Amino acid sequence: MTAAADSPVDPQASETPSTEHEGDSTAPATDDAVSSPEGAASAADPAAESGSWGRVDDDGTVSVREGDAWRVVGQFPDGSPAEALAYFERKYADLAGEVTLLEVRHRRGGASATDLRAAAAGVMIKVDGAAAVGDLAGLTSRLQALVTELSAASATEAAAAKQAVDDAVAERAAIVEEAEALAARDPQTVQWKQASAEMSALFERWQKHQQDGPRLPKSTGQQLWKRFRDARSTVDKHRREFYAQLDEAHKGVRQRKNRLVERAEALAPQGEDGIAAYRALLDEWKAAGRAGKKADDALWARFKAAGDALFHARSERAAADAEASKEKIEAKKELLAQAAPIVDEKDLARARASLTAIQRQWDDIGRIHPRETERALDDDLRKIEQSVRTREDADWKRNNPETKARANDMTRQLNDAIAKLEADLADAEAGGDARRISEAREALEARRAWLRALGG
Repeated sequence: MTAAADSPVDPQASETPSTEHEGDSTAPATDDAVSSPEGAASAADPAAESGSWGRVDDDGTVSVREGDAWRVVGQFPDGSPAEALAYFERKYADLAGEVTLLEVRHRRGGASATDLRAAAAGVMIKVDGAAAVGDLAGLTSRLQALVTELSAASATEAAAAKQAVDDAVAERAAIVEEAEALAARDPQTVQWKQASAEMSALFERWQKHQQDGPRLPKSTGQQLWKRFRDARSTVDKHRREFYAQLDEAHKGVRQRKNRLVERAEALAPQGEDGIAAYRALLDEWKAAGRAGKKADDALWARFKAAGDALFHARSERAAADAEASKEKIEAKKELLAQAAPIVDEKDLARARASLTAIQRQWDDIGRIHPRETERALDDDLRKIEQSVRTREDADWKRNNPETKARANDMTRQLNDAIAKLEADLADAEAGGDARRISEAREALEARRAWLRALGG
């Protein structure tokens, strides 16, 4: 086997590309003697064998020791034995670096054990029969130990991945169930602004879960998505139908309220006299329903302006009436001042005559504005009238002939009873009967009290 000095011959079809690594584990041995015939033949040249893992023959053939046997790994005819060994030792260092990198990645965690195990299997293929000088058996042992650890870790990862998928299916199913519950609600009772926000939030949760969560089995994922999509479509359909019905209802209300506005505006020429009719229109307005906020606000502004015009006319009239009533108010206050002494007038006939004269003048003055002032003045005069009427009722009771007749008859009866009781008391005292004396005295005092009450 021959090759140019700068191109050592490798018995493999191509060189294994070097892998970036975090440390070398090349440690070719240098002290053990070679016991094979080939080793004895080359022992005369110290440069022909640099350690226990590799040797270089006189013709530049490089071999690696595997157990008790030697395997040819290539030829380096135009270089020194040291250069030949160094070349193939570097190839070993590259393989050792790959093994070390896999060990470090496994130790640090974060990498998939399944992926690392596949990478380790690839490196093991490279190590098996590699054109390199070094402890290839040691690398193989390290790889086998790593693969064993990674196999156990892969099983744990698989179980965790399965649990994560199960959890993800449950979480996504919960999103679907919330969406389906929203779709199952009565469209007429749904607050659609809130419901739309809820469905948007569910869709955002779905997307986030799809992006951040584990990949679901295709059939399961498609089934859940179909359910979610159908629920979302149902909600959207119900929302569109609801607003279509609402728009139709609003259209009818807008027409009714527009007619009410036109009728209210037509009352303007009537001024204050149109207020009663406007109030009736207001009752119809309240019963008409809603026409949508924007339309309602615009129509109400017109309707209210029509009413304000009517009430403004009444306010102007009331202000004019109040101005015209100032003199009447003063006149009634003067009459009240004249009527005040009537309460203390002892002659009831004179008091009644004076009050009647004042009441006639009061009525002649007429109504005054505002009404609150009129009611206050009338109440003051009514108090004086009530005082006179109370005195008249008492006088009538005293001077009523029937009442007097009944009182005289009662007086006579009481006088007869008193005379009889006085005779009974005298008999009791004469007889010394204490019990009869006490009863007679009590009865006698009672009859005398009644007689005094009747003025006898």
